[in-house]
Amino acid sequence: MTAQIEHRASSIVLCTLLSTRSHAAMATASTLIDDPELAEATAYWLTQGGDTRLQLDAQGLNLYGCPSRPDPGLIALGSSTASVVSARGFEAASRLMLRLGADPGCWPGEVDRVRAELLALSGADQVPGTQVVLSASGTDLHLIASQLLADGDEAAAPLQALMADPAETGSGVPKALAARHFNTRSAQGATVVPGLALPGSAMEAPRTVALREMDGRPRSVEQIDADFTAEAERILRAGRRCLLVLVDVSKTGLVAPSPACALRLRHRWGERLEVLVDACQFRLAPASVAACLRQDFGVALTGSKFLGGPVFSAALLLPPALAARARRRPLRSLRAYSARGDWPRSWPGARELPGSPNPGLLLRWEAALAELRRLREVPEAAVSGFLREWGDAVSERLTGDPVFEPLPVTPLARSRDWRTRGADTASWDLQPTIFPFLLRRREGPSWRPLRPEEMAWLYRQMREPQAGERVPLLAQLRFQIGQPVVCGVRDGQALTALRLCVGARDISAATAGARGTAEALTQARLALDKLAWLISRL
Repeated sequence: MTAQIEHRASSIVLCTLLSTRSHAAMATASTLIDDPELAEATAYWLTQGGDTRLQLDAQGLNLYGCPSRPDPGLIALGSSTASVVSARGFEAASRLMLRLGADPGCWPGEVDRVRAELLALSGADQVPGTQVVLSASGTDLHLIASQLLADGDEAAAPLQALMADPAETGSGVPKALAARHFNTRSAQGATVVPGLALPGSAMEAPRTVALREMDGRPRSVEQIDADFTAEAERILRAGRRCLLVLVDVSKTGLVAPSPACALRLRHRWGERLEVLVDACQFRLAPASVAACLRQDFGVALTGSKFLGGPVFSAALLLPPALAARARRRPLRSLRAYSARGDWPRSWPGARELPGSPNPGLLLRWEAALAELRRLREVPEAAVSGFLREWGDAVSERLTGDPVFEPLPVTPLARSRDWRTRGADTASWDLQPTIFPFLLRRREGPSWRPLRPEEMAWLYRQMREPQAGERVPLLAQLRFQIGQPVVCGVRDGQALTALRLCVGARDISAATAGARGTAEALTQARLALDKLAWLISRL
């Protein structure tokens, strides 16, 4: 293992130079972030308008380990968990702060602008009449969807959700889809009791479908689709309506059920079965977003993962027919989670919501859109080419060292079969961008998977510079990787996977200059090298 580390000495030098360059770029990016008062105000508001997950601890980090300011010394490869605001995003948020401070009355217009930009940049504008509802987080979006799609008529059939294994989506999602509080504080600052139903709501807990076998291997698309079909029919034949949540993609890069399965169920059951695409990772090309909306599927997005925006920016895209059905639903039950300005101006039920603005949510989306604008400037062929090269390099490193065990993932081209048939099969979102893996250490003649507590320790140590005698230069680098995800059991021991991810910022930087791709590949390899070195210290 030491030989492997020394073999990459030249890469270490390059990565050190990259870190130095990042600090220089941060210092010269804008005079705005050199204004201490403005930077302090922007950082403060970026942490407002959410629940306790957004609160900063004594180290200035939120629940996901992200600060409220850019961290140029951190090499960000963990966008499947959350992202740290970039210098570009922070500057965009600061400029918006200045505009709001100079003219507080411009607030509604700025919200409308952000909503319109999101429609245009996401691909949703290809489906005229699509509506955008802003929200604090992806979990909040699931709760909002549960209320929008439930029929307000007491005599109507109740709604029950059907979703993938919560380990692949989010721990709070099952409560949200049952219209229950999932945190001790809501996005509007109300103190609530986790598990308690929203006023006037009485929904069953969602049904769930496993995406992986007990040993962590992905189940086949056919098996998963069959289970989703059986569970949906069970809900519908019991006299309920079904909210089918299609995750695209999950924490470990899976799509379930297949969009083709969702289409079959929708065509069979009509409006008794609604479909919500959980695309909160936002790892979808514009053509895919538009394709979902054309099928009358709602789409949930966030700006805080693949895009690289700050934590807690989410949006629900409602295609025209679905929006028309949802507009009939009263919104009183959402007063703790949503404000009037989060909704299109013409939405009738929004009058029942608080009129106070949510500056934090608006600033976070402004920061995320700064990265989305930059990504959309890159030709799709260039995006696809970089993702293939990056993925090949990461896969080669994961399969070439026994301390790593790649966690298998179903190919996206197979999972997204509804769009690849007769469509553009070169779309960049057919390339994987999340690479999950187990870690192992030798014990005698065999290798054993690391225990969950060991994986959690490694995850934390990757963010910290290591010090001491005989510590290699790579150990002094700081990396953000995807936090451990429960993925199975082996020999009676729980398995958790870490993840290496490529995000929009990586794509934009790598395709901007001659050395960009080489630098991105070096950073990914060094992250895995540091993990291998840390395992030797367990």
